Amino acid sequence: MTSENNNETPPGESPAPAPAPAPAPAPAPAPAPAPAPVEIEAYWVERKRYLNEIKKIPELRIRYIKSALIYLLRRFLWSFTFFPIFIAFWVPLVLSRFNPVAMVQDILPSLQSFVEANPQSQAATIETLFIAWFSIGFTFAVFDFILTPFKSPYEYEADVHMRAWEELQTRNKT
Repeated sequence: MTSENNNETPPGESPAPAPAPAPAPAPAPAPAPAPAPVEIEAYWVERKRYLNEIKKIPELRIRYIKSALIYLLRRFLWSFTFFPIFIAFWVPLVLSRFNPVAMVQDILPSLQSFVEANPQSQAATIETLFIAWFSIGFTFAVFDFILTPFKSPYEYEADVHMRAWEELQTRNKT
């Protein structure tokens, strides 16, 4: 005798045991507590407080101005003197295959025509050279400022102070 419903058991038979329930998945371990944001906040509050405190010291202010001027002078000297002069000699030297005699022989007719030209032509040539000089210098200055950022004496002093502060904080916690 077959029953139309598979869930029914025939008379006189015991019902089949129900399948064992699957074990419940173990709860995921609680994530490790993140470092206390209060410590990070306290770090930056202390750093800001210390920076405000040391900005009032006249010796550091003088050192800041001096180092900023030296930084700007170095960047502009490199960008507007070394690089344009280097390119002005290097490119023709490469084009003449590192033969200075050939380089001079190529440049000499241009120099003679420059000397024999009228003043307007000479002024235009000199103006073009200045534009080229400053465009090369400006391009290198931009890249130089990006690649070598200014390091303030205030920041250095704050870094030293904060290393000592962090060490003191870790000693106090243990």
